[in-house]
Parts: sequence; C-alpha cells; structure tokens
Amino acid sequence: MSRPAISNVFAAAGVTVFERGWLSANNVLLQGDGPSALIDSGYGSHAQQTVALVSQSLGHSTLDLLLNTHLHSDHCGGNAALQERYPALQTWIPPGQADAVDRWDTVALTYATTGQECPRFTQQGLLRPGSTVRLGSLDWEIHAAKGHDPHSIILFQPAMRLLISADALWNNGFGVVFPELEGVAAFDEVAQTLDTIEILQPETVIPGHGQPFQDIEAALARARTRLHQFVNAPAKHHRHAIKVLIKFRLLEWQSIEREDLLAWARNTPYLCASMPSERRDHLEEQQAWLDDLLAELERSRALHIQGTRVINA
Repeated sequence: MSRPAISNVFAAAGVTVFERGWLSANNVLLQGDGPSALIDSGYGSHAQQTVALVSQSLGHSTLDLLLNTHLHSDHCGGNAALQERYPALQTWIPPGQADAVDRWDTVALTYATTGQECPRFTQQGLLRPGSTVRLGSLDWEIHAAKGHDPHSIILFQPAMRLLISADALWNNGFGVVFPELEGVAAFDEVAQTLDTIEILQPETVIPGHGQPFQDIEAALARARTRLHQFVNAPAKHHRHAIKVLIKFRLLEWQSIEREDLLAWARNTPYLCASMPSERRDHLEEQQAWLDDLLAELERSRALHIQGTRVINA
C-alpha cells in the first residue's frame, strides 16, 4: 500500500489534503470553528489507512461530516469504516442515488458493472447543486459536475478561489466518461463542466487524483483537447475506459494469472459487453482480445507480463 502525501499548504484555513495513489481518490479534511468534514474516503482496501489518517489529523476531535463528490468505489470505499469509527458521523451524497444507496443496488451504483467492490454504507443527506455548505471555517459552493458521472458535484471556496474538482478535472485530463459506456451521450456534459470550472476561475485545484495544481488554464486546455479526441473517436474513449478498468483492478490485485483475469473480465458487464463475443465457447477469441489490451498497457508501462502472470507496474 502506497504511503499518502499530506499537504498542509492551506493549513491556515484548516484544509489538509491526503494525496493518495490512483486506487484511492484524494481525501480533503476540513477543520475549523464549524463542522469538521472529510471530502471522499478512498477505496475499500485502503479504508483502515484512511481512518488512521483522519484520526491522526483530528487528534481528540471527532469527524462530523463525510461528503462524497460522487459514488464511484475509489471515492466512497472508506465510508463504512469511517461510519464505524465515528458513530455520529453524517454522510452526505450527491442527489440521484440516495435510493440506490438505501437499497444497496450494486448495479445502479456501478460496482457490479465495473467489477469493483465497495463496503455497504448509509447516507443521511444530499449535496444539492446551487447551495452552500459550511465546512470547517469556510463556506463552500456546491456545483453540478456531470460527465464523468451523472451525479457528480464539485466544491468551490470563493474567498480562497479553491476548487475540489474530484474527477471532473485533473492536471492532465479527467475521469472516464462512464455514461458513454452505457450508450448514454455525456461528452457534452463534460464540456459544460469544464466551462463551469473556467467561469469559477479557481486559483488552485485539488483534483480527485494527483497533486493540487494552479495552472488551471493549461489544465483546461489539455482536458478540452482530450475531450475533442474522444468526441471525434468514441471507440478510442471506450477502449481507453476498458484499459482503465483493468489497470484499476490490477492496482488492488498487484498480480494475477491471465486466465483468472479473463474470468473476471467475462463476469464484469462493462468488459464482457466489449468482448468480440460473449459466447462461453469463444475463449480463444476473448483471450486474444484481452491479450491485445494487455499488450497496449504493457507498452505504456502500466503493467508487465511474466509468462502467464500479469503484474502491476
């Protein structure tokens, strides 16, 4: 498990950033004279590390609020552990999936379709775009950020011009546009979210993954170039998304036999639907499809292959 980097650049304002590896989204701890809050909680296999980071930073204080920018497993996998550690904790999520959380519908929440895992948690409130929430000593604006996820939100602190962008904007792009994998047009929503960020004019962005950054204009330009490429070649985005899902799972496994990886892919709806044939007797064709993806990932140094074993790089 990688050791997170802790940024106290905004310590005077009560903002601490836990920069995690790519398996877990970054966590942002907000403290002050208002409710203490954590933004996003990482992946489930890192949950105890998340709890330790938060507990050490809070000391004898408690955590009042847990906010999820969206409900992908790498952003809310630590929710259950934090709820156990802090029994009075209130967990707020974006609108649109409260019923799925209450019923724990792993298909609607995409955990089953992406082949990922998330310990069950509960929710007590909604983060409504257009409203403002007090976290620590600061008031944060809630803005809709559709595209990567139809329910995602971002948080903006206007006095500091500080944006918590989740997967809507990274220094070098943005997250996979998951609705597109289901045949739902969402590239326009990505563009609208990038426009929203530009209008807000943040001076610093804390992304869902990677280091906080300040060259916002360049990051937006890179994101729009990437989006333009995907709009012109949707199949390129789809293939990129499938490779991301494979790499994400490998981050947790670290290594796996090729035949076991194929078995996982065959039982993961997003990947199975992309195979040349879903028929059970087309194993050789499906293995060739997977091997082609693995070869591309190996050329990009995302993994390496030793005999029959696929190993994370």
